[in-house]
Amino acid sequence: MDIPRWRVVLLEDDADMRRYFEDCVRAEPTLLLAASFGLLAPARAWFAQHQADVLLTDLALPDGHGLDLLAQVVREQPACDVLVVSVFGDEDTVLACVEAGAVGYIQKDDTPANVAQTIVGVKQGASPISPMIARKLLARLQQQGARGAAPPLPAEPQVALTPRETEVLELIARGYSYAEIARLQSVTKHTVQSHIKNLYSKLAVHSRGEAVFEASRMGLLAGARAAP
Repeated sequence: MDIPRWRVVLLEDDADMRRYFEDCVRAEPTLLLAASFGLLAPARAWFAQHQADVLLTDLALPDGHGLDLLAQVVREQPACDVLVVSVFGDEDTVLACVEAGAVGYIQKDDTPANVAQTIVGVKQGASPISPMIARKLLARLQQQGARGAAPPLPAEPQVALTPRETEVLELIARGYSYAEIARLQSVTKHTVQSHIKNLYSKLAVHSRGEAVFEASRMGLLAGARAAP
C-alpha cells in the first residue's frame, strides 16, 4: 500500500542550504520533494503550472523577494501551506510574512528531524505560529494602535464570534496546535477544525496567520483589546 506523500517545493538561493533542506525532505517518507529552486523566477513559473502541498521559501533572493512567491501561492493555491526558511528577527519581516499568508517558520539551523517534523506537523493541523511570533505580532499591533498608525476600523460589518470560537481563536494566537486545543476543550479534533473553518469564514481569511492578524486588528483578541 502506497504511503500518501505531501509535495514540497523549496526556494533557497544558497546551494549548500538548499541541499540540506532537500535532504531533510527526502529523509521523511511522508514527504516528496516536488521541485527545488535557487531563483524566484523559475519557482513562480513552476507554480503557474503545478500544484504543491507545502512551499518552503527563503526571503532575500538574487532576483527578487520570497514574499512575491508567497503571495502568489496563497492567492492561487490556498491549500498549499507556506513556510518561511530564513534567519531573521525583524518584526517588520515577521508581520509582512503573516500578512501575506505564511503559516510558519523554519530556522536554517534546525535539525533535519525538526525540519521534517515542522512540515509534516503543518499538514496534520499543528499550529505553525510559535508563541514568540504570536507575541511579536500582537506587540506590533499594539504599538501601531498606540501611535495611531493602525487604520480606523469600519463600523460595519461587525464580526460576531461565539464564546467557543473566541476561545479557539485565543488558543491559536498563543501557539496551540489543533490537537492541544481539542484536549483543552475536551472535544474532538474534527470539532476544533469546524470552529477554525467558521472563524476563517467570518474573518474572511485563508490561513491561521491571517486569522491572528485580522482578529488582532479588529480587537477580537484579549491582547489587542488590552492595548492603550
